[in-house]
Amino acid sequence: MLTPSPAGRFRAPSHKPERFEFEAFEIALHGHRAIYRRAGVGPPVVLIHGMLNSSRHWEAVAAHLASDYTVIAPDLLGHGDSATTQGDYSLGAHAAGIRDVLSAIGLDRATIVGHSLGGGVAMQFFYQFPQRCERLVLVSSGGLGPEVSWPLRLTAVPGAGALLAVAASGLSLRALDWGAERLRGRGADGATNLRAAARALGELEGPDSRRAFLHTLRSVIGTGGQRVNAFDRLYLAGALPTLIVWGGRDRTIPVEHAYGAHEAIPGSRLEMLPAAAHFPHVEDPDGLASALRDFLATTGPVRLDAAAWRELLDAEIRLRGRHAPVARREAVREPA
Repeated sequence: MLTPSPAGRFRAPSHKPERFEFEAFEIALHGHRAIYRRAGVGPPVVLIHGMLNSSRHWEAVAAHLASDYTVIAPDLLGHGDSATTQGDYSLGAHAAGIRDVLSAIGLDRATIVGHSLGGGVAMQFFYQFPQRCERLVLVSSGGLGPEVSWPLRLTAVPGAGALLAVAASGLSLRALDWGAERLRGRGADGATNLRAAARALGELEGPDSRRAFLHTLRSVIGTGGQRVNAFDRLYLAGALPTLIVWGGRDRTIPVEHAYGAHEAIPGSRLEMLPAAAHFPHVEDPDGLASALRDFLATTGPVRLDAAAWRELLDAEIRLRGRHAPVARREAVREPA
């Protein structure tokens, strides 16, 4: 049951909860409904879901963290129980939405964790609001290279909305569940992927949800693959503790992206979860939570102010040697 957010600023409980509750709260942002889930007590950790997911999919991971951390999991605009509007579904807009949710509940800084699309949102959040980001965790993240699975590229094709309506119908979902059970009974590969597909398509039963999904997907993916690439800014993430976690069986975004990001981010950590595919928080929540706990326990939060951010940019500019006046060129005169 959704309950309104309590008035006033965020206050962590003064004691550890006796039992786990991943309670949903509703707030009004810019005239639209915004939902977030909260659990636990301690330093804040924000969990950002990906496409065809919602805050509910973080529940198992949140249960592992709640004894020592305050877990905040928002529903992105157009996802879960948050409002579906005709607005902006870009990474920048989603990052600004996360900032506004955190501001509304009184959280100035947090460790930011993002899965898939949420990884792209997490990187954009860090880039736009570095002073609010204490650590960064990317889980099977988008935005690290063009390669992505063909179903997502196919969904970017004009007219894909009608196909989605059929795929998200009850008959199709039951067929996927049936196929997953048959494969699981035979011990064959593919059952996990079919269950993930059924779970994801179940989020698209309504036309508003499908429209929001298509707006979000097409802002980051085209028929040629991912359209957004954060590689030119990954060096900035070396300024704070950064963890990269990937499912070893991921067929949606290749594991090579994990290794590339690990190499590009100075001092980053890389954790592979061999039992998981593209949804480690659902397929191996114990493994993901263990990686998160170890990372949080062995790193300290970093606070970047404006001066620190300027130093990061200045160092890169000096390295590239591109901070110099532009030579003035005389105007080209047309012949009379």
